[in-house]
Amino acid sequence: MNLRPTLLPALGVFAAAARHQNFAHAAEELHLTASAVSHHVRKLESLLDTRLFLRHARGVSLTPEGRQLADAASAALADVAAVAGNLQPAAGVSVLRISTLHSLAYCWLLPRLSSFCATHPHIRLEVDTSSALARFEEGGHDLAIRYGPGHWSGLAAHHLMDDELFPVASPTLPGLAGAKTPRDIAALPLVSDMGLQGWRDWFRAAGVHGLTLPPMHTFVDSTASMRAAVFGIGAALARTHLAQPYLQRYELVRLPGPVLKARFAYYAVYPAHRIPGPAATLFLDWLKRQALAERAPRPEPVARAKRRPPPRREPART
Repeated sequence: MNLRPTLLPALGVFAAAARHQNFAHAAEELHLTASAVSHHVRKLESLLDTRLFLRHARGVSLTPEGRQLADAASAALADVAAVAGNLQPAAGVSVLRISTLHSLAYCWLLPRLSSFCATHPHIRLEVDTSSALARFEEGGHDLAIRYGPGHWSGLAAHHLMDDELFPVASPTLPGLAGAKTPRDIAALPLVSDMGLQGWRDWFRAAGVHGLTLPPMHTFVDSTASMRAAVFGIGAALARTHLAQPYLQRYELVRLPGPVLKARFAYYAVYPAHRIPGPAATLFLDWLKRQALAERAPRPEPVARAKRRPPPRREPART
């Protein structure tokens, strides 16, 4: 059933009456008369052909049907109030709208973001991780992090980090023990993403030629391909800054072979004609410090060295 716009006020009045379960108290809150509240409620009951309140000498009480509608109306009004609050931030609070790639947000940005939030509690972040390019029109994004060549028409670009690619796999991937050389990796099941550089580029950089690669498992982005590698679907070609959390947790290990310098790098961008606002400037400075601290990180070794058991001690002779 579609509620006509003219009946939406009646729904709001009903929600207040249901919360107080008293028409007079609801009328006081809404600056109406008790008879006006009763009129709105009866109008809603007539539309729904359902009794929402039981009237008795001591007042009113919700029917089971009225309770269901009251719960739904209360939740809907709370959602509207929350959105309205975000549209107009509280005094002293700045909203910063950021666009970035899902892979970078998941693997690199989010693990570091608490330090920015703790230092700048007056800034509220809205992070958009869609694959569409940032839209910088009025009310759109304030800042974006892009992976690319570093020059975009109409945008000012600040270099953050270069990147490298190298092969990784789950320590439990069947056949991993036999992958001693880059050529051996071609015998493993391979996972690919939709990036411009892939396995063929890496094998060429590793000096492996004449390979006929089998069809690969293909995922839409680097995060998905690395997660696929974590679950043992195959070996993936990882990016340095995205692979670090998986390497540190030993969910992935490096495979033998060189690193391949990525053609593109990460940049923070904003419209060239617009001076970034205070919140965007703070975030940009923080981004640069984070990137500088991790400039050219080295992945973990191919595998962890096994600990030698402690030397066996002979029992003391007495």
